[in-house]
Amino acid sequence: MPQKIIAQGAEAKIILENNSIIKDRIPKSYRLKELDDKIRKRRTKSETKLLLKASKIIPVPIPTPQETKGNTKILMPYIEGKKLSENLNKFPLNKQKQILKQIGISVAKLHDEDIIHGDLTTSNMILSKDKIYFIDFGLGYFNGKYEDKAVDIHLLKQALEAKHFENWKEIYNSFLEGYKQSKNYEKTLNRLEKVEKRGRYKH
Repeated sequence: MPQKIIAQGAEAKIILENNSIIKDRIPKSYRLKELDDKIRKRRTKSETKLLLKASKIIPVPIPTPQETKGNTKILMPYIEGKKLSENLNKFPLNKQKQILKQIGISVAKLHDEDIIHGDLTTSNMILSKDKIYFIDFGLGYFNGKYEDKAVDIHLLKQALEAKHFENWKEIYNSFLEGYKQSKNYEKTLNRLEKVEKRGRYKH
């Protein structure tokens, strides 16, 4: 099966080949080549570590470690399913609420392991066989600060309000119901209130 580019952003190309995904970080011509290589390799290594740790607690595409050493590519299985950004609104409200509750449980598990996704939107979630897979940890990192966890939730809340506005309040409440499983639920939600009062957030 020939390679097929199925997505391309500013940072990486997503290539489908033989039912596998290759995430290939794009070279930046405005940077010195040596520096660019170093940055792309470091970010690839960091994302691989996040995926491997996250895979032990929630559904994510598990990278093949031997394919990632010393380069700018990550090889992962292709997850067959429905991207939530395109399909969530098509489901009955009860199913939407069930899905968001499960997302809340998964985010709680990530945050309790100090994993910050960094781009927590329904564009980075795939529903496959009743499991919700989180994808694209390219902006993710390890951090135990409540501020960073609150920003993660803030991003999701904004995405729900923008993309799934018809029922966003109800499904966001379902997310929070799931997120209550976090051992730091109250502290993170208190920080979220402060983040939202500022009207801006920092990374």
